[in-house]
Amino acid sequence: MSLFFAGREKRAVFTEPEIPRPSAARSTFARINLARAESSLQKVAVWAAVDVIASLVSTLPLDVYRGVGKARKELDKPKVMVDPAGDGYGLDDWVYQYMLSLLLRGNTYGTVGDRDRLGNPKQVVLYHPDEVQGWRDPKSGEPQWRAGGKKVPADEMWHRRAYPVPGRLLGLSPVEHHAMTIGLGLAASRFGMQWFEDGAHPSGMLTNDAALDAGQARTAKERFMASLRGSREPVVLGQGWKWAPISVSANESQFLETQRYTSAECARIYGPGMPEILGYDTGGSMTYANVEQRSLDLLTYALDRWLVRTERMFTGMLPEGQYAKYNRSALARTDLLTRFRAHAIALQNRWEVVNEVRDLEDMAPVDWGDKPNELPAPTIKISD
Repeated sequence: MSLFFAGREKRAVFTEPEIPRPSAARSTFARINLARAESSLQKVAVWAAVDVIASLVSTLPLDVYRGVGKARKELDKPKVMVDPAGDGYGLDDWVYQYMLSLLLRGNTYGTVGDRDRLGNPKQVVLYHPDEVQGWRDPKSGEPQWRAGGKKVPADEMWHRRAYPVPGRLLGLSPVEHHAMTIGLGLAASRFGMQWFEDGAHPSGMLTNDAALDAGQARTAKERFMASLRGSREPVVLGQGWKWAPISVSANESQFLETQRYTSAECARIYGPGMPEILGYDTGGSMTYANVEQRSLDLLTYALDRWLVRTERMFTGMLPEGQYAKYNRSALARTDLLTRFRAHAIALQNRWEVVNEVRDLEDMAPVDWGDKPNELPAPTIKISD
């Protein structure tokens, strides 16, 4: 059944070829509108994958340092890492918007509102990604920008991209390039809903062995329906009449197999292990032994590349010699016994002091907790 198509949106023609976006035509079960970035979030798998990545990148501890090794020193965060937009919503809110644009459209755009004396941005106000067009001037090769229909000078535009392609100014958009997969999932859900809401199938068949003209058939139908409305009493049919209800399984009417398949595919857009991390059935044998392993797989397969990109993005806004670094250990979630064993090993080998451990466990420091533990006397094992 040819129900699932993602249309195309006509875009203004610039010197650099642009990838056409899905059509803004009316949304029915046969045509899905993905012209706006948020439209793809109607697919639960897309929402889940995007939200888990954007939420973690925006909430993991992010610090500023200078130096490495023994010379490494943590510094106070500059304004651009406290409230990047200057609107009072803070770093978490800004980073979530930054990630949402990258994950859905492959590009994040903004304008630099203020700079420090060294020229580093102190404030970046983000645009909705669908309101910005960018291309290169055919003569000079310099970037040209329009936002909300107005030209923006190149030195005021702040642009970061994911999925870069040689020779193109803009990064690729996951939603644009997987519109068919996302549209298929949305269309299957919408068609299943309309199957019941709009009466996409008859509830049954009322038949008679005798030949009936249109008037007789209409009269029989009206009388039969009248006997059903507002009554739970049995229906008595005359000679030759038969009633056969038509039942359709939920699996067929709601395209559950199609929805399961597209959910796994949509989640896989954002990492090879994302379907399993989110619990979607992929037909494979991949399992998770514990929560710690699941967190490690999330970091390895889906999250770390975005953390590295964000660290480098903020490092580029800092004075020379300073760098931003995420605390990835905050992602690890272990059971109590495993965590305490790890602390014991760290204390025994003098990697940590007691107050560092107490801080990780949200406990107040103690006066004697800043000195390393004395190394224990070596133990000698005597074999049998």
